Amino acid sequence: MNLLFEFSRNHCIAICAFLVPANLLLTLGTVVLVSQLRHLTQVYLSVFAASFFALTLLLHDFTWFSIGVVMAPTYILLALACVCLSLNLWAIVHPASMKQLIKEFTSIGYRNVAMLTNHTFSLKVTEPN
Repeated sequence: MNLLFEFSRNHCIAICAFLVPANLLLTLGTVVLVSQLRHLTQVYLSVFAASFFALTLLLHDFTWFSIGVVMAPTYILLALACVCLSLNLWAIVHPASMKQLIKEFTSIGYRNVAMLTNHTFSLKVTEPN
């Protein structure tokens, strides 16, 4: 186990450069699949992949905690992994409420964009004499 921990700490930048975008993209993929009401097997596959990378990030983070490194990036990565795991758990436990929240956020966004475009393009153009 010590060899794995040493590898994790020695290659921290490369590991984080891979795991952070992987967590974000796979969790976003899960949220999109839930919002599109895809088949549960697709959602479960996405949740499994996203949770695997989130747990890997947690393990990587705990290797730093085990030697006493307590810095802002450690907590940021811990928070990211926990948020990704929480979203994936939510997608499994209660996808209907996730879908409803996404629907409300997108409808608010569409209304705001419509208001902005109406005000932006309602300028009167006058011709010079």
